[in-house]
Amino acid sequence: MRRSTILPIALLATAAIAAGCASPTGATWTFAPAGAATAAPAATAAPGGATTAPAPSDASGAALVGTIALKAFDLGFDPNAITVDTPGRYAVTLDNTGAIPHDVTFADGATSGMVDGAKSATVEVDVPAAGLTVICSVPGHAQAGRKGAITVKGGATASGSGDHGGPLPTAADVAADPNAPAPVTYDATAPKLLPGKVHDLELVMTEELKTIAPGFVQKVWTFGGTVPGPVMRVKVGDTIRVTLKNATGNEMSHSLDYHSSQVAWNDEMRSIAPGEELVYEWTADYAGVWMYHCGTAPALQHIANGMYGMVIVEPAEGLPKVDKEFAIVQSEWYLGQQGQISDLTKAMAANPAPDFVLFNGVANQYKDNPLKVGTGETVRIFVLNAGPSTDSSFHVVGTIFNTVIKEGVKLEKGNAGSWGSQAVDLSPAQGAIVEFTTAEDGLYPIVTHAFNFVGRGALGLIQAGDGDPLN
Repeated sequence: MRRSTILPIALLATAAIAAGCASPTGATWTFAPAGAATAAPAATAAPGGATTAPAPSDASGAALVGTIALKAFDLGFDPNAITVDTPGRYAVTLDNTGAIPHDVTFADGATSGMVDGAKSATVEVDVPAAGLTVICSVPGHAQAGRKGAITVKGGATASGSGDHGGPLPTAADVAADPNAPAPVTYDATAPKLLPGKVHDLELVMTEELKTIAPGFVQKVWTFGGTVPGPVMRVKVGDTIRVTLKNATGNEMSHSLDYHSSQVAWNDEMRSIAPGEELVYEWTADYAGVWMYHCGTAPALQHIANGMYGMVIVEPAEGLPKVDKEFAIVQSEWYLGQQGQISDLTKAMAANPAPDFVLFNGVANQYKDNPLKVGTGETVRIFVLNAGPSTDSSFHVVGTIFNTVIKEGVKLEKGNAGSWGSQAVDLSPAQGAIVEFTTAEDGLYPIVTHAFNFVGRGALGLIQAGDGDPLN
């Protein structure tokens, strides 16, 4: 098989700074990814030969306060906000891990010049007490999210890092909390079929604090303590009997609406107060990937605040065996203030602009924790767009879906015309099953091909083999 030596498009997802990367003397990364260095000890050598001790004077005679390591990838700078201890002159090294040329250009005109993919360059810049903004000067790149800021500790934050186009953007009205707990990764492995034909289940609705993106804690409403709620998997003909409980201590009434059921809205779907419970019984009459959610008014608020999940109903004869199965729910988050519920006013906008678009409830979690498969293995993903308001164009870069079952319409592997699928369009509350194989070792980004949302958290990775296509 031909193997390209050009950096693959999958590198648009490889944004993390390697542990031990050089950092400035006394400098801390405001939005450092897990494992990134925060401050190198004085007078010690950093990886790559950079030094974090005060460097000799440059040609202009100004002494360097320290060095800053900045990585570029094809969606932004990482990190996009840097805090240093003192004003002064810094040597900023740009390491371009992207596939196309970028630069780093500062508000005072200092620039690294254009840097090709897999190359690096260093520029010296004077950081004033008021801080300094930074962009990529390639036309359109700053608008797409490649911008940030250097801030001096104790000073005002330089504008430029709070955009919505780059990785993990910050809402204009909600600041990231550097002390927020790390997000908890949601296991994307699809569950096995529930055994038997009759299933007695319990589902407790909770109201609790969760980190939905690094630095952002919201008071979410859940089914079963997770966002999304637990995935349920049954077959056509099964009977499902769910005891729904609204936990004592909750503040809100909640309810449950299974799209996979056929029951009266004002019977099993009625709202229950904190401390109450009801039994919701239904029969799985139709196969598919279905949504369940809270329907208590306003339903938009309850869904936008985390109350949604997936039901997989297989045909009575089951599904063919594959090597790996995952379940992914796409949703939107409209940030409320730290520790509060999502912002209903934002969610109600006629032209919705979510702060984050999430896979399984946490922004970018599978970029940092790739889903692992064997090269050439058959992979099946159950995918649901929970909305509440925007469409999804589900796509796995570097693959072709050979099987798609969307809302009962099926594209079969091995069809007479060798037809395939590149993306699956899903309106809110629509689900699908997609299947594919990976052609070679490497990284395969999971995205919605509505690319304005990729930089807002709708980005993951599938790692085939060891993730390296060149070994």
